Amino acid sequence: MTATTHGNLYTISAPSGAGKTSLVKALVESLQGLQVSVSHTTRSMRPGEEDGVNYHFVDHQQFKQMLSENAFLEHAEVFGNYYGTSKHWVAETLASGTDVILEIDWQGAAQVAELMPGTISIFILPPSKAALRERLTNRGQDDESVINQRMAEAVSEMSHYSEADFLIINDDFDTALTELIAIFRGMRLRQARQQQRHHALLQELLS
Repeated sequence: MTATTHGNLYTISAPSGAGKTSLVKALVESLQGLQVSVSHTTRSMRPGEEDGVNYHFVDHQQFKQMLSENAFLEHAEVFGNYYGTSKHWVAETLASGTDVILEIDWQGAAQVAELMPGTISIFILPPSKAALRERLTNRGQDDESVINQRMAEAVSEMSHYSEADFLIINDDFDTALTELIAIFRGMRLRQARQQQRHHALLQELLS
């Protein structure tokens, strides 16, 4: 009987403006067998967002009910809104052999690593503070005071890079994407994963 291949769980963390979202989007388009977890949130839906695609939008009562049922792998409160990763969805998706990515901050990544020790953590950093400020400014979304606040938060977030298994500097986008893909391909070639995937072949070769 062929053994079922179990997916790998990844956390990807980065300060705002480091290019994490763009890199993850390009990664998912480049590799098969990979899904980004869709978090539950109590914040309002923004223009262009879709329920079940960007987030699972729930009210505070629904979120608290899920919390009481221990339904989240990790959760956090950000600016008065709650965010959480469905424990059931992650387990089910990994069991199907699909790799799962959680785009979360360092605190969420630490929570997940504690609950699921086999989690692979990746941290993405900008090439410089000046480049980070420029990217935040070029978005055209925030005024100077908000950008200053985001920069201060970024320094705090970036100080936790050493807790990750892998570190990528997003200076050139294509290079950073190539490195990110290499991590996922390399992890899929580890002996235990290959043993699951090629169970029948290995049995035949050794018989």
